[in-house]
Amino acid sequence: MQPEELLFQIGKGDNTAFKQLYELFKVRVYNTCLSHLQNESDAEEATQDVFVEVHRSAAGFKSNAAVSTWIYRIAVNKCIDRIRHNNRQKRFAFVTSIFNKDSGELMHNPPEFNHPGILAENKEKAARLFKSIRELPENQQSAFILKQVEGLSQKEIAYILDMTEKGIESLLQRAKANLRKKLGDIYDKNEGF
Repeated sequence: MQPEELLFQIGKGDNTAFKQLYELFKVRVYNTCLSHLQNESDAEEATQDVFVEVHRSAAGFKSNAAVSTWIYRIAVNKCIDRIRHNNRQKRFAFVTSIFNKDSGELMHNPPEFNHPGILAENKEKAARLFKSIRELPENQQSAFILKQVEGLSQKEIAYILDMTEKGIESLLQRAKANLRKKLGDIYDKNEGF
């Protein structure tokens, strides 16, 4: 069955169709969430949130975009929501969680970031890249990940982020320029982003 038909069947309460759709998109959704959240546990939870939303919203799907694009849009929004929630939590508990109250020494080491698409010899560069991506404004971050990591077209990204294609082009240019500034020592002008 095609994804559109699966969504139609899910909207009618068909759990077998939901399982098929889940199997079809789970890896792409998880990788998108992992690229945004850079934490396996958060990515797993966000992936679950995405498919709960897909199940709940299947009956309302409008076929003015591909199912995959619609699911990416849900994934990006769930990731942005989770990032905002995590940032609020971090700001609230930052001082108490990062320093030992007795010695004043740094207690917190950021978790190692492992993305399934990164070769072992490139992990250090990838960690720096993804750290720099996380420092971009939300819209630049999402556009860059969807284009460079997920390989989506500007048209698809425009739909996902609810912007024009020209707006996406501008976001991508700004994201690349910001990353070049931050990563000048590892950015290869011949390969680019």
